[in-house]
Amino acid sequence: MNSLVIMLVTFVLYLLAYNLYGKRLGRKIFDLCAESITPSQKVNDGVDYVPTNRLILAGHHFTSIAGTGPIVGPVLGVIWGWVPALIWVVLGSIFAGAVHDLGALVVSMRHDGKSIGDITGSIVSKRSRTLFSLIIFFALWIVIAIFAILMAGLFVQYPECVFPIWVEIPIAMGLSWYIYNKKGSLLVGSIAALLLMYLTIWIGLFIPVKLTADAWIVIIMIYIFFASVLPVQTLLQPRDYINALELGVAMVLLIVGIIVAPKLIVAPAIVANPAGAPPLFPFLFITIACGAISGFHSLVSSGTSSKQIAREPDALLVGYGGMLLEGVLAVLVIIAVTSGVPQEVWLKTYANFAKVPTLPTFAEGGARIVEVLGIPKALALNILAVFMVSFAGTTIDTATRIQRYVIAETAANTNLGWLSNKYIATLVAVISAYLLAFRKGANVIWPLFGATNQLLAGLALLVVTAYLARNKKPLVYTALPMAFMIVMTTCGMVANLVTYVGKGDWLLSIIDAIVLVLEVWLVVEAWGVIRKYTSTQA
Repeated sequence: MNSLVIMLVTFVLYLLAYNLYGKRLGRKIFDLCAESITPSQKVNDGVDYVPTNRLILAGHHFTSIAGTGPIVGPVLGVIWGWVPALIWVVLGSIFAGAVHDLGALVVSMRHDGKSIGDITGSIVSKRSRTLFSLIIFFALWIVIAIFAILMAGLFVQYPECVFPIWVEIPIAMGLSWYIYNKKGSLLVGSIAALLLMYLTIWIGLFIPVKLTADAWIVIIMIYIFFASVLPVQTLLQPRDYINALELGVAMVLLIVGIIVAPKLIVAPAIVANPAGAPPLFPFLFITIACGAISGFHSLVSSGTSSKQIAREPDALLVGYGGMLLEGVLAVLVIIAVTSGVPQEVWLKTYANFAKVPTLPTFAEGGARIVEVLGIPKALALNILAVFMVSFAGTTIDTATRIQRYVIAETAANTNLGWLSNKYIATLVAVISAYLLAFRKGANVIWPLFGATNQLLAGLALLVVTAYLARNKKPLVYTALPMAFMIVMTTCGMVANLVTYVGKGDWLLSIIDAIVLVLEVWLVVEAWGVIRKYTSTQA
């Protein structure tokens, strides 16, 4: 199969999906209304609730939901063959992931920008709010730990990317000052920030910074504490916006490279039993998360983005469009890692599931595509390395801020007022994640991360379905992907639990078991509420 054909067909499907399916959801199912007052307009505290230009917000939202998830997942997922991986990415993102992201965003907007866990209390029951908040806490705990490990590993493997990553912070804060304080032009600020960013990427080739992975994890944890308590428009928004521009350039380079020199797909179409890999069902749908559907996205939608939407119709671009763009990235990743090398090289790389070098595999594959444009390989590798670390950074920053919200909301609901202080809540989030990252490696945590993350997606769709039932709206759009995700991830978590117990890994066994119990309890309560709403309609 030709890589150019795959790219063009999938891109057309995404355009049709946005203009036909997405817009129908916005109009007919979620009733997006430009006259409605959004939480950002109602509160507008200048810290978390900030009415934001929809392009800036779309950039922040997209980089926050993406991270390295749509890279790591597809890189691993193609071990079962490029066909099932591609089908799941395209259909999953259109009919499950984008619906999930838009639904969580809208439901949060209609509940004063509260998190999906807190909203569960008013839609389902007060007890279910506590259950969902605990699941979210475990999910974010794992997310912060695993992305800190991934960032540290990238810093060690690509020391040339260290300088541009850290210099991006003052560039982003300068862009914020120019836009918000000086009321400058977004176009001028965007061009200046992007040019400075790529200048630092070139400079980074000459000043590599080398530290151990453990040292980088400590530095990252200190950084995310401060980044997560700053006003959202000071660092988080502008840096994510710059990262979105940076990603746009990287994706354009990959797309043009594929057009200029299309390559044949060398990976097998379907692999029934790859070495060292679990069964395709259900683990393909757990391994490939962010490129198709991801529960973490519901936390971003309801944690930060819903507090910054200026007009309700902007939710379509931010929520549904953001997920489709992530699907585009996942498709490019699949093409990058399945083409352009001799088949024997590919088979050697994928000889064992547990030993696939995920991020380096994409970096090398992407660099091969970009090289045809005349860009030196060292520079191409650094562009892609900076892109990967930047995205991991936006995810870990957003996850820490959301974890702070979750801890503060839970504290407020349980009369632990001292814990709702943003500095104390953030400190709890950072220290707990550091302890998990220090104790476990990324390869050990990833299966639990994937299963918990995808379970969270199913449960978020469950809450959105209950919201639609209460408002007498058709349920099929959210109920079908909800049922699919809950079944697949429950099977995956049970399989993980058996593996952890067999290995004597009691920490992960306990986390897995707790989340499973919380899930069953929450599903029973929510399903009862949905049946009550639907029977009332009948």
